[in-house]
Amino acid sequence: MKAFITKNKAIILYLVFGALTTIVNIGVFTLFDLYTNWNYQVGTAIAWIASVLVAFFTNKVWVFSSNYSTWGAFWRELGSFFFFRLLTYFMEVVIMWIGVSLLRENAILMKLVDNVVVVIVNYVFSKWIIFRKQDTKKD
Repeated sequence: MKAFITKNKAIILYLVFGALTTIVNIGVFTLFDLYTNWNYQVGTAIAWIASVLVAFFTNKVWVFSSNYSTWGAFWRELGSFFFFRLLTYFMEVVIMWIGVSLLRENAILMKLVDNVVVVIVNYVFSKWIIFRKQDTKKD
């Protein structure tokens, strides 16, 4: 079991912090859905911003142990993170629009569905693009 945990540490931590990020996303969305008369897309946008901020720092520090040597590298990483999260935000908007506006499904149920899809896609972006280990060889 210890070998399994060691081998899959990044995935396990991603799932743990992904759950936290999902709780933030759904929690913020639910607050806006239940306590305001705002359109569900506004709640989706605000929930996205809150969850991306949580996700960046937890992924950077604990999941992918990303280090950088300059402020420029930090800002590139942050910009890349937000860029790819913006792509998955648009996925969220489409999933919510299809589920709520077209299929007339419950907004909170659709939020759960969209979070499953987005968590998987975000892991792929984070692991293989945003926080990938840079080649440290000197030319």
